[in-house]
Amino acid sequence: MANPPQPSLGYAVSITPSNPDTSNPHAEESPIPRIPPPPSISPTPPRFPPPKLQQGQSPSPSIESSNVPSPANGVKSGSPIPHLSTPPGPPVFTSPVRPAAVPFRSSPASPQPVAFSSGSFLPTSSPPNLSNGSGELQQQISDGTENSVPTGELPYVLFSAHKILKQKKQANVPSLGFGALVSPGREVSPGPQIIQRDPHRCQSCGAYANIYSNILPGSGQWQCVICRELNGSEGEYVAPSMEDLRNFPELSSPVVDYIQTANKRPGFIPVSDSRISAPIILVIDECLDEPHLQHLQSSLHAFVDSLHPSTKLGIILFGRTVSVYDFSEESIASADVLPGDKSPTQESLKALIYGSGIYLSQIHASLPVAHAIFSSLRPYKLNFPEASRDRCLGTAVEVALAIIQGPSAELSRGVVKRSGGNSRIIVCAGGPNTYGPGSVPHSLSHPNYPHMEKTALKWMDQLGREAHRHNIVVDILCAGTCPLRVPILQPLAKASGGVLVLHDDFGEAFGVNLQRASTRAAGSHGLLEVRCSDDILITQVVGPGEEAHVDTHETFKSDSSLYIQMISVEETQSFSLSMESKRDIKSDYIFFQFAIQFSNVYQADISRVITVRLPTVDSVSAYLESVQDEVAAVLIAKRTLLRAKNYSDAVDMQTTIDERVKDIALKFGSQVPKSKLYRFPKELSLLPELLFHLRRGPLLGSIIGHEDERSVLRNLFLNASFDLSLRMIAPRCLMHREKGTFEELPAHDLAMQSDAAVVLDHGTDVFIWLGAELAADEGRSAAALAACRTLAEELTEVRFPAPRILAFKEGSSQARYFVSRLIPAHKDPPYEQEARFPQLRTLTTEQRMKLKSNFIHFDEPSFCEWMRSLKLVPPEPS
Repeated sequence: MANPPQPSLGYAVSITPSNPDTSNPHAEESPIPRIPPPPSISPTPPRFPPPKLQQGQSPSPSIESSNVPSPANGVKSGSPIPHLSTPPGPPVFTSPVRPAAVPFRSSPASPQPVAFSSGSFLPTSSPPNLSNGSGELQQQISDGTENSVPTGELPYVLFSAHKILKQKKQANVPSLGFGALVSPGREVSPGPQIIQRDPHRCQSCGAYANIYSNILPGSGQWQCVICRELNGSEGEYVAPSMEDLRNFPELSSPVVDYIQTANKRPGFIPVSDSRISAPIILVIDECLDEPHLQHLQSSLHAFVDSLHPSTKLGIILFGRTVSVYDFSEESIASADVLPGDKSPTQESLKALIYGSGIYLSQIHASLPVAHAIFSSLRPYKLNFPEASRDRCLGTAVEVALAIIQGPSAELSRGVVKRSGGNSRIIVCAGGPNTYGPGSVPHSLSHPNYPHMEKTALKWMDQLGREAHRHNIVVDILCAGTCPLRVPILQPLAKASGGVLVLHDDFGEAFGVNLQRASTRAAGSHGLLEVRCSDDILITQVVGPGEEAHVDTHETFKSDSSLYIQMISVEETQSFSLSMESKRDIKSDYIFFQFAIQFSNVYQADISRVITVRLPTVDSVSAYLESVQDEVAAVLIAKRTLLRAKNYSDAVDMQTTIDERVKDIALKFGSQVPKSKLYRFPKELSLLPELLFHLRRGPLLGSIIGHEDERSVLRNLFLNASFDLSLRMIAPRCLMHREKGTFEELPAHDLAMQSDAAVVLDHGTDVFIWLGAELAADEGRSAAALAACRTLAEELTEVRFPAPRILAFKEGSSQARYFVSRLIPAHKDPPYEQEARFPQLRTLTTEQRMKLKSNFIHFDEPSFCEWMRSLKLVPPEPS
C-alpha cells in the first residue's frame, strides 16, 4: 500500500534538501583511531514499577505481568526534512508512569535541578595500538552491536526499529515505515553528564563531537560522524592514549548537557526554590451557575494552598467586564474593572499598571486575600442560558499579559526574559468566548457566523503568539456541559505553548489539573536540531513546533540539518519523525544526532546533545526482529491522526488502518500454503492488536460522542509523550488479586469476571470495574476498590492532563464506558481465547460457563475476526 501524501496542519513547510540523491563521497573507513564505546548496559527493566500505597493503607499492590510482553524501546534521531506538520493542539503533557530505571522527579511541584553526574559511562576495553598518534587505521568498530551503546537505554529518543535495512526498496515500505519519537525535555535520573564549556562542533555541518567520533590523539583532530570531515579541537583532544580521551564526557556518553558559560550567570543553580518566581494569573469565568461555582471555589481554595510561598499570583474575573483584583486591600475583595467589549487601551493599562493597586503578589503575603476573593464569588444572576452569556475571555487574557509584563515591557519593547522560566496564565472557563475581541456569536445560525469565526481564529492565534513572545504560557481548563467552541480557543493555547483540557465539572480532576498546570517544569527558547547520515531523509515531523527561521540559529557551510523552533520545552511532549532511505545503504552504521538548545526553569542555557548509531542489515528477518511494536504503533497512529481532522476523516482512517495492516502482511509476511490467506509476520505480533485498539478506540472509533471532545483528544495525542500516546491508543488492563496485588492481562472483555475487580488505564480516563459477586461482599469490595484507586493514582500521579478516574459496578449504566474499550474476545473459539487470554485456564468449568453467559451478542468483531476479514491469519501471541 502506498501512503498518500500527509496533509499538514498548523505550520507546514516544504524543504528541499541539498543534493538529496548524490552519493556520499566519503568512504566509510577512516584513518583515525576511534574510542571504543562503553560496554552494554543491563536490559531495560519493566516499564511499570509496583505502585506504592500511602501510609496507613493496605499492602502495596504489585503488578504481575502475564503474557503481555512490552518490547524494549529504541532510541534515535533525525535529518533533512521536506515536510513539517504541527498539529493544532496543545503541546504539553505528562508521561503516565515512571520506569523503574529512569524515574521521573519525585513530585511535579518540586523538580530536581540539573546536577552533575556522579557516575561516568567509561568503557573498559583496552585502547587501540597507536603509532605516534597519527593516521594508521585502527578502527575499533565491531561488526555487530555488542559493543555499541544499547539504543533502548536512551529515554530521549525511541526508534521504531533498532536496525535499518540496506536495500532502499525494502526499507521504504510506507505501511510500516521507519521513524523516531523525540522527547527533548524529558527528565530522567540520573540526568545527562554536565559539561561547563563550549562544545566542539564540525566546521562543515555543525554536528557535535560525540562518543562515536574518530580521534587522532596526537593532533587532537576528530572526524565528524555525519559528514566525515576532519576538525580541530584547539588541542583539547591531544592525549597520550585513547584511554585518556575517555575522561571527556562527550566522548564516553551518548547524551550530554552543555551549560553555556558565555554569560555571567552561574550555569548550575542547585537551589530547589530558584525556579519559583514566574508569576501565575488565574483568569476565571464569572458566568457560572451555583453548583459549578461551588466546585470551582473548592478547587481554587485548594490550589492557592498548594502554591509555593514565593509564587506570585494574580486573579482576574471575566464576564461582560474584566475585573482585576487588588491584593493591597486586605479586609475586602477589591477589583479594578475594565470594559470587555474591546481590547484595553494603552491609557487604561498604564493607569492600571502605574496605579497604587497590587495585582501580582507573593502567596506568603496574600494568601488570606486570595481566599477572601474566592469566597466572594457569586453565581450568575441573569436569566440567560449558559451558551448565551457574555464572556470576554480574549480581553481578560490581554489584560493578564499586560500585568505580567508590567512597566518593564516598555523599556525592552516587551521582550522580557524573566528568571524562573515561563509565566503562566490559567483560564478557568465554563463556556465559549462570546463577547469582545476573538469572540463568536451566541448562536451558530447567526448570518455572519462563518466570517466572525474566521476572524476569531486569527485573533486568538495572534494573541497566543504574542504571549509566546513574552514567555507566557496560556492554559485553558474548561468544565461543565456548555459547548465551548473548542476550535476557537485551541489556537490561543497552542500558539502560546499551553494546553486546552475539557472536564466534566470543576471538581477533583479539574483541581488536580489546575495544580499540575501551574507546577509542571517548562523550559523556554527551545531549538531542536536534527542531523543524520546522508543516506536518510526525514519526510515528516509532527509535534509542538515550527520550522525555525534562518536568523534564529547558527549556520554552517554544509549544514543540511533540520531546525525546529519549539513552542515550549516540556518534559512530556514529543516530536514524531518519519524517515526514508534516499538510496541503498553501503555503510555498516547510520548515525543520528539531536541537539536541543533551551533555557531551563533555572534560566541556565542548556545544549543537550544526543547521538545514536544504528546498525544496517541485509536480512529482513533481522530487521523485523529489531522493530519495536509499541513505538511503531505510536508513530503510525500520529501520522494517521494528523489526517483525521473530523469524524468523517476518522472513519476514512479506519479503512486506512485496515489497508496498512494488509500491506504489512503482504510485504513482510508469508502466504498460507494452498490458501489465499497471509500470515502476519511473527516478529510483529503485538502491532496489529495495537492498531486494532487504535481503530476502535476513542481516537478513531465512535466511543466519543461530541466533536469538541474528539478534537481535544486528538490534539493532546499529537503532541503527547510516548507513554501517554501508547496508553491513549491501547488501554492497559490490570486485575486485582488477593493481598493487594495486580495481574496484567490483555485488554479483552474476558477480564470481566464477576468475582474480580479490574483497572483499565486508557490514558485520559482510568476505569475501575467491580464484578457483581465481588460488589455483593461489602468487605472485600471495599478493600478491592481502595487498592484499585491507589493503583490508579500511582499510575497517573505525574500525568498531565490528569485523567478522570471512574468507578462502577458490573451491570450499571456507566459500565458501558468500560466495556466499549475492551476487545470482544468472548466471540472467539475457546482455543483462541485461551491462547490470547491464558488466565482463563485458571477458571473452573462452572466459572467459565458463568462468564460466557454474562456477555451480550453484538456485531462488533473481535480482533481475530477482524484479521480474518482482511484475509490474514492472526499472529500467534508472543
